[in-house]
Amino acid sequence: MAVSSFNCQACRWSSSPSSTLAPRARVSVARANTVAVSSKKRGFELRAVAEATATGTAMEAVELKKGIAELYDESSGLWEDLWGDHMHHGFYDPNAADVSVLDHRAAQTRMIDEVLRFAGISEKSPIRNDKRVVDVGCGIGGSSRYLSSKYGANCKGITLSPVQAQRANALAAAQGLANKASFQVADALAQPFPDGQFDLVWSMESGEHMPDKAKFVDELVRVAAPGATIILVTWCHRDLGASERSLQPDEKKLLDKICSAFYLPAWCSTADYLKLFESYSLEDIKAEDWSPYVAPFWPAVIRSALTFKGFFSLLRTGTKTIRGALAMPLMIRGFKKDLIKYSVITCRKPEETTV
Repeated sequence: MAVSSFNCQACRWSSSPSSTLAPRARVSVARANTVAVSSKKRGFELRAVAEATATGTAMEAVELKKGIAELYDESSGLWEDLWGDHMHHGFYDPNAADVSVLDHRAAQTRMIDEVLRFAGISEKSPIRNDKRVVDVGCGIGGSSRYLSSKYGANCKGITLSPVQAQRANALAAAQGLANKASFQVADALAQPFPDGQFDLVWSMESGEHMPDKAKFVDELVRVAAPGATIILVTWCHRDLGASERSLQPDEKKLLDKICSAFYLPAWCSTADYLKLFESYSLEDIKAEDWSPYVAPFWPAVIRSALTFKGFFSLLRTGTKTIRGALAMPLMIRGFKKDLIKYSVITCRKPEETTV
């Protein structure tokens, strides 16, 4: 709008009848015309830059989505073979001296239970059988099938990966849950569901892939029904200090390397997410850093990749999966530096009030 109004002003100046003015006035008008034309040209140039930037950003978003889909198309089979249904961190006792291999899969289901408990949902206050759940970034559907089998919830999962959606539906059918859990390819920034559709909005470790965090949160809130619980579990960078304007250069460099390996856009902090949620009329907004409870996870993933089975299975996957595997030590470094935070955020959409 600023460019358009400025151009109109320039047109008005250039229409002045300079031929009827005194010489000095004609010089002033000519100079004004030159400035106006120059400003008009600059306006066109700025608009062209803005359009090119928007086009570039749109292209980057398309490439990001494509990279995410291909990464999970490649790696999901390997992950399932080594780790089972759940493609997320486990919840561990931070005081445990050692963690057995068998406990890692149990830790992943324990993570779901602990997150639900943090959100005020437990066996004492369970999800009703008629509860509608959306699993945003569902992977191969582990969370959805768990919620369906334990609570009888009706779950719909979305993922960018066709391979994941197909496998998730196949597993649901094999476990007798096809009528309770279904999965499809869809974008979390444009969910294919009407407003107010779900009683529980669940996003387990998918927010870090979202290039537009504001739009992501807006969609989570939009599809939530009145009274619904929204749960977001995601990787964040540390909150900035009161005197800080940005992360330190070495911190940015480390996160950039992780972004490149895992197809992640720019990171944000837990505080950034809370500000987004607080911009809506939501209730019971709370967040915690569970980094100490997930500390054993990445070392365990690395150990599983270094087994005979894991190593040769990894080699058969593809370059994107291998590049991600090579970046796993960077995640450990990020957690140890207190740069990466494992954030759990929950809130509730208010019930509709009748007048």
